[in-house]
Amino acid sequence: MRALLLATALLMAGMNSCFAKPRVASINMCTDQLLLALADPEQIAGLSTFASAPAMSWYAAKAKGFRTLSGQAEDVLPLKPDLVLTVTFVKATTREMLRRNGLRVIELPPTSTVAEVIAQIRSVGEILEQSERAEAAIAEIEAAIVQTRLEVRSDRLRVLPLARRGWVSGQDTLINEMLERAGLANLGAETGKYGTRLSLEAIIALKPDKLLVGGAGGSAEDQGAALLQHPALARLVPESRRMILPSKMTVCAGPMLADAFRQMATEIRR
Repeated sequence: MRALLLATALLMAGMNSCFAKPRVASINMCTDQLLLALADPEQIAGLSTFASAPAMSWYAAKAKGFRTLSGQAEDVLPLKPDLVLTVTFVKATTREMLRRNGLRVIELPPTSTVAEVIAQIRSVGEILEQSERAEAAIAEIEAAIVQTRLEVRSDRLRVLPLARRGWVSGQDTLINEMLERAGLANLGAETGKYGTRLSLEAIIALKPDKLLVGGAGGSAEDQGAALLQHPALARLVPESRRMILPSKMTVCAGPMLADAFRQMATEIRR
């Protein structure tokens, strides 16, 4: 009887280990966001240094308490995760060292369309064995897009997505598609692929109906922010015509894209 009970216990333990969801380490802020949104806490072996930075990470509050990784292979190897999640532009030497030591490394490419974001959420959901959670996040994004589009009831407004030092988002960017899906025209698309840096004179010449900026106005803390507070730009597009969309909602696109579209809808109403 004791032998039978022991054999049964060992069999159950083996079955439980077979059905356990994978433990994952992330060594990039963008893969941090996907892991924090989709994984169970016990699945997270570690996160990058920036995962808990409120100014950069949308899920910074959720990241507190998890092990912080420097991004070097030496930090990851002792954890013995089932896989490592990262992006294609992380140092090749790091990725190669992890693979040489027997770890499974999954690299995610950058995303520039809503379809690519959705595909990535679905793919990571499958990897984490969290497909149901991933599909719920996708449904939330799609619903937020529909709601945002309903908020645009005027003629096609000309919006200029403007960041520090005059950088604008052009064609083939996620910001461009978000504006298009909301029924707004992206003036930055006229600058070409991906965007470019515009002078104050060039920005004023475009005469945007609205600006899409990363934060509310205030004092110009440095030269990068000074352009956004220039009196000539303030006269052309005052604060009441500036839409605020924090960059941490879009720089690493993932399930937070639903929040980004809802924020855009709020700004359109405002």
